[in-house]
Amino acid sequence: MGLTILLGLFAFLVVIGAPVAFALGIAALSAVAYEGLPLLIGFQRIVSGINVFSLLAIPFFIFAGELMFHGGIASRLVRFAASAVGAVRGGLGIVNVFSSMLFGGISGSAVADVSALGSILIPVMKEKGYDGDYAVNVTVTSSIAGIMIPPSHNMILFAVAAGGGISISQLFVAGVLPGVLMCSSLAVASYLVAVKRGYPAEAFPGLTALALHFVSALPGLFTAVIIVGGVLSGIFTVTESGAFGTIYAFVVTLVVYRSLTWSAFVTAVSRAVRTTSMVMILVACASAFGYMLTFYQVPTRMIGFLTGISEEPWAILLMINVMLLILGMIMDMAALILICTPIFLPVVTSLGMDPLQFGMIVMMNLGLGLCTPPVGACLFVGCAIGKVRIEQAVKTIWPFYLAILAALMLITFVPAFSLTLPRLLQ
Repeated sequence: MGLTILLGLFAFLVVIGAPVAFALGIAALSAVAYEGLPLLIGFQRIVSGINVFSLLAIPFFIFAGELMFHGGIASRLVRFAASAVGAVRGGLGIVNVFSSMLFGGISGSAVADVSALGSILIPVMKEKGYDGDYAVNVTVTSSIAGIMIPPSHNMILFAVAAGGGISISQLFVAGVLPGVLMCSSLAVASYLVAVKRGYPAEAFPGLTALALHFVSALPGLFTAVIIVGGVLSGIFTVTESGAFGTIYAFVVTLVVYRSLTWSAFVTAVSRAVRTTSMVMILVACASAFGYMLTFYQVPTRMIGFLTGISEEPWAILLMINVMLLILGMIMDMAALILICTPIFLPVVTSLGMDPLQFGMIVMMNLGLGLCTPPVGACLFVGCAIGKVRIEQAVKTIWPFYLAILAALMLITFVPAFSLTLPRLLQ
């Protein structure tokens, strides 16, 4: 009965439109009260959920991404990408994917990727004769690179939800090859759709222009090198690298590029504070919810349920993928990471899967959820920028969904994509 109260009240509150964080907290405290436990236990779990040092990296990463979003780095990355890969049939689609890969490795946010690059590339693509739905679909689906390619604050959430036993630096490294694989799949899909629709190729600007655009983009690209390189080399902890990366982003946008205005700075600060507040409240309440899930032995029950359907590891992994995909379509990504990780991680580890590989599966599954209705934040932002109806975009987005699903299957059943780099750099 207690588990029914926990899950049922949570589902009810989400359905009636309550914020997910509040739904998690109220459901957890209600279950604590039903079991006759002191309410103090629930509040202790809420407080202890954010009393984690590594979580301090999240506001730094978010603020650095906002500074770069509002500070002109995205436009320079787009010019570099256009010079490098634009001279292909439907080249602006591939430019879009390549730009997302570069910007995602700096901002760490899919929504920031859509907002920054979409505002630049979608109007340009429409001007050059590309259909609006194509421009939106490429921008939206390639934005998942911001989740996969380090640094990513969602990976920090995964590490915390997993109990803190996973190295965040190894998670960062594990995301590189899956992120590149996914972007490569999307680039192929972009090319095939562009050829089918007869989109033009851009003229190659020459090696001199390519070199100049690379030099112009280099200070921005170096942000990711500082953050990830500092962690891997042992110079910084993850939190210290986030703080230093934020300072570096501020200096680059203000002094080097001179594109950060006062109003843009204020906007970046306010957006970073709002996003950080939302994430921290979610983490705190999800900690209490996760405690009650463990209290009711939900992970153990899930193992029994899935193995009762099939004992084949490949079938269980497929079922977990389907569950994550469906949940990603109807709930926020951060909340799902915090809820699903404690449930499914014991299942996959019992099958012999490395937690780093499962982290990549979770990131890509839930990242795809950001691109799907009914609650896909990236899809909504992209359609708003491109002035394309959501129904119109969804009708033609399926080749890009298939490309991501192909990459997801490879990551699920070929551990080397996720584990090769972490093992080499141990």
